[in-house]
Amino acid sequence: MAVATGPIDQRGIPTPGGGASAGAGGLIGPGLRILQRHLWVYRRTWRGSIFTSFLNPVLFMIAMGFGVGSLIGPGGGAGVVIPAGLTYLAFIAPGLMAGGAMQTATFESSFPISARIMWWRNYEAMLATPLRTWDLLVGEFGWIGFRLLTTATAFLIVMFIFGIPSGPLAILAIPAAMLTGFAFSPIMISIAARITGDPAATYSMIFRFVIMPLFLFSGTFFPIERLPEVLQVVAWVTPLYNGVALTRDLVLGLADPLISLAHLAILLVYASIGLYLARRNLYRRMVV
Repeated sequence: MAVATGPIDQRGIPTPGGGASAGAGGLIGPGLRILQRHLWVYRRTWRGSIFTSFLNPVLFMIAMGFGVGSLIGPGGGAGVVIPAGLTYLAFIAPGLMAGGAMQTATFESSFPISARIMWWRNYEAMLATPLRTWDLLVGEFGWIGFRLLTTATAFLIVMFIFGIPSGPLAILAIPAAMLTGFAFSPIMISIAARITGDPAATYSMIFRFVIMPLFLFSGTFFPIERLPEVLQVVAWVTPLYNGVALTRDLVLGLADPLISLAHLAILLVYASIGLYLARRNLYRRMVV
């Protein structure tokens, strides 16, 4: 596991100069060792995850798209109003893709991170080598990115099978869904780094009172215009709504450049803030 990284300061941050540590290889290369470790473990479990990656979107689309969708014609019905000309299946499928990315990212950034900090103490062993806290984050985000890539790709393939995507921009829904996941993942890791007791209660509160309400009320199943005006404003600044809207516009060929840039900017702000907090909290937990 030991990797030569060059000089670092007391905060675990690469110093200028020092050969490889000053370049991209020094900032990213050592963290790839951790990603490699996760991929080695994944070789034993990939069959089950690939199966569920395809099964979940199929079941969601059948249950919600055809089940509930049978009550809702093009343009709306049963109390739900959707853009004219869209079937309910076409409306919810991209939202489910973004919502699934959120759920995948939050899970991979919660209990597994706590396990490697507190129970298995993987991070203690890794930090006994020249690896730094930044390398831990690079490896974890690489692994989470891999999981998001596989699940988003599987979801898009299923949508193509159902004939939902319109136009070549649909392929960009994969990085849009991945960015949606990364708007949550660093924040969850920053929380995991702060938990000192049993994390189950904390994560249960987050999943129950944050993740689930976002999944239900961020435009996944119905337009946020059906919400009261105050809640519409709240939804506009949440990462999931912006991820859902961006993914949906790309899949359905409805993307407006300025609006898409606004969604993208909000997601990047969340990801950047989360990255700062994750790096700071993990360093304080594991080094200070």
